[in-house]
Amino acid sequence: MFGKKDTTTNIKTLIAQGTHINGDLKFEDGLRVDGEVHGSIHATSDSGSLLVISEGAVAEGGLKADHVIINGTVKGPVEAREVLELQAKARIEGDVQYVALEMHQGATILGQLRPMGSAARDDKTVVRLASTNG
Repeated sequence: MFGKKDTTTNIKTLIAQGTHINGDLKFEDGLRVDGEVHGSIHATSDSGSLLVISEGAVAEGGLKADHVIINGTVKGPVEAREVLELQAKARIEGDVQYVALEMHQGATILGQLRPMGSAARDDKTVVRLASTNG
C-alpha cells in the first residue's frame, strides 16, 4: 500500500541440521543453513536474496547476499549488500561489509566492520555529538 515495495523473500532451500557440505554454493531467493557448509555461499540474484545461518549452524567460507541473518558460526568474510542482522548467538571470524547493520547483544565479531557505500552515505554528511562538558 502507498507504493511500498514488498521485500519479502521466500526461503526455497534448506540445508538441514546434520548435513555437511564441502564445496561452494550458489543460490537464488532464500537459503537457510541449519547444518555445516565448508565453502563459500553466494546469492546469484541481483536483488532480494536472503541467507540465514541458524543457531548451531557452521559456515566456513565467504558469505554474500542482500539480506544476511546470522545466529550461528561463520568463519570467513561476510558481505550483506543490504542488511546484516547478527542475532545473540552469532559468531563471526572474518571481515564484515554491510549497508545496514543490526546487532543483538551477545553477538561477536573477530574482524573489521566496513560499511558499504549507499546513496545516503555518498552525501558525506558528518554528524558530530555536541559536548556539554566544554
